[in-house]
Amino acid sequence: MPFAFALTVVLALLAIFQLLLVFGAPLGRLAWGGQHRVLPARLRVGSAVSILIYAVIAVIAWDRVGAIDVFPTAFSQVAMWVIFAYFALGIVMNAISRSKPERYTMVPVSIVLAVLSFLIAMGYGEMALAI
Repeated sequence: MPFAFALTVVLALLAIFQLLLVFGAPLGRLAWGGQHRVLPARLRVGSAVSILIYAVIAVIAWDRVGAIDVFPTAFSQVAMWVIFAYFALGIVMNAISRSKPERYTMVPVSIVLAVLSFLIAMGYGEMALAI
């Protein structure tokens, strides 16, 4: 369960970051390719959608470790592997960004998310059922 908690904390911090971008904070050099200091409307929508995706990922992670029961077990098991692949791809995408600030900030964040999601997908942190 500590891995799901850690994943949720990182996702919550990213959600706050994305919310700041939605409201026009001049942090665009750290996201979406780093081409805009303040994101244009279409990328602000993307940031808003990202927040929703982070929430769904957190729910799937908590379901996978057995802390909540929202999805069928098979779904959360497969979904965590898809999430791991998503974050692994994120490492690559952030690494090839033209924006140095984005590379230096988001590559380590992506690595942390990928490792945590891998551990959760592997079943580490599952709650033991007391009978």
